[in-house]
Amino acid sequence: MRDADTIAAIATPPGRGGVGVVRVSGKNLAGFAQTLTGTQPKPRVATLARFKDAHGSALDEGLVLFFLGPHSYTGEDVIELQGHGGPVVMQLLLGRCLELGARLANPGEFTQRAFLNGKLDLAQAEGVADLIDASTSMAARSALLSLSGRFSEAIHTWRDKLVDLRMLVEATLDFPDEEIDFLEAARAVPRLHALQSQITEILAKAQQGSLLRSGLHVVLAGQPNVGKSSLLNQLSGEDRAIVTDVAGTTRDVLRETVQIEGIPLHIVDTAGLRETEDTVEKIGIARTWGEIAKADVILRMVDANHGVSEEDHAIDSRLPEGVPVVWVFNKIDLSDTSARVENFAGGKAIWLSAANGQGIDLLRQTLLTIAGWESRGEDVFLARERHLQALRSAQSHIATALGWLQQLELMAEELRLAQEAVNTITGEFGADDLLGVIFSRFCIGK
Repeated sequence: MRDADTIAAIATPPGRGGVGVVRVSGKNLAGFAQTLTGTQPKPRVATLARFKDAHGSALDEGLVLFFLGPHSYTGEDVIELQGHGGPVVMQLLLGRCLELGARLANPGEFTQRAFLNGKLDLAQAEGVADLIDASTSMAARSALLSLSGRFSEAIHTWRDKLVDLRMLVEATLDFPDEEIDFLEAARAVPRLHALQSQITEILAKAQQGSLLRSGLHVVLAGQPNVGKSSLLNQLSGEDRAIVTDVAGTTRDVLRETVQIEGIPLHIVDTAGLRETEDTVEKIGIARTWGEIAKADVILRMVDANHGVSEEDHAIDSRLPEGVPVVWVFNKIDLSDTSARVENFAGGKAIWLSAANGQGIDLLRQTLLTIAGWESRGEDVFLARERHLQALRSAQSHIATALGWLQQLELMAEELRLAQEAVNTITGEFGADDLLGVIFSRFCIGK
């Protein structure tokens, strides 16, 4: 990134609207604002102004906001031009900013500058994108927690406790003549156990947030005419799939996203699995197996009145290993069977009716249980996969450190690796920082 560049971009979505915003960021933009508006706007005050072209003619009229750095989103001087939200007007305003020396901002460059100027850490910066992309209200609230710094605060608190322990270990290694029983004096074992417990709790909250972010890929699989399309319609609350008594009605993959407790479920209805000579149906069945290979959960559907057949066993032998399978015994409305959940074939089985909705709530709850979802209210962090990997890595290094209580060199290395792992989440704290902590808290010059 060219630090000295002034950047500009349209900050509102394409199309027509009541208000459109052009944002400019750079250094020493007071003159830029005066040339553009013919007046010197006061910092942090909305000022009505006419936006002028190179000849002094008005391009538009609206509000100008001037934020003097470092008290701005990017940490630099920032100008926001709020004009009428037509695409032509926005392009004219943007073009004028480019004439005055700005360049077109790269995607995410305003937030990148906020990070580089210390206004946001990496986790908060990612929270901006997650808040914009949130597909559910709960995901939006969790993204806002990350943006406001709650996730980063939890990471910082844990890291600071780790640094305290590292400081003592490193000092003991550097000054072996200190006659202290390190393990007892520093309470190393209880502190390590506390760190392990706390990182486990943070990881659990992050995993819940990951569910909110990406959801579950749920595939309906079974023989023809067992009610897969009816179940899709029941879960989605509308007639998305064609339902008939004719086996093989569904020939292609049909997708629908629904929400359960704020978690997106990407449900895939597929062609019935059977031997066939129909060319089109063969293609649909091949696509079904392709979706099954990518599934997070397989809803293995069976007609409750016929039970599990030899054909079903043939299907089961081809299911991928390690993917949770929920057996769904459908059409209980055609018998005296009641809706229920039971253990079955090493997993769960649900008896329900996709036609009238009996047992659908049991299915929803079972899917949440498989996902590991626990309603945590506002404690969930909308984490990304890289956050989860970093937290798992830190958790593993802390566990390993507990095995090296009598070998401080190895313990110190595991603690260092744990800290490096969590540092990748926020992009902060290096070796020099640890050195500063050691020398600031210990009276070493004796």
